[in-house]
Amino acid sequence: MSDPTREADENAQDRVLRCDLCGDQAQSVRRIALDGEYDRLRKPHQVMYACATCSEKKERERLGLDRRAGRG
Repeated sequence: MSDPTREADENAQDRVLRCDLCGDQAQSVRRIALDGEYDRLRKPHQVMYACATCSEKKERERLGLDRRAGRG
């Protein structure tokens, strides 16, 4: 009899996680909302995932701590 938990863990190890913002491979990704008028209940909406670096950058921009926000 197979163990579904073990199979899920093995399948997860085979997947490559990629940041939707920078495109780099990542050990983990976080779901993010990019739009100031984001409504999680609105359907359909674009689901995006960011690596830790991009997620932290978006959070700094959201808080107004990154003066380069919107540039580049």
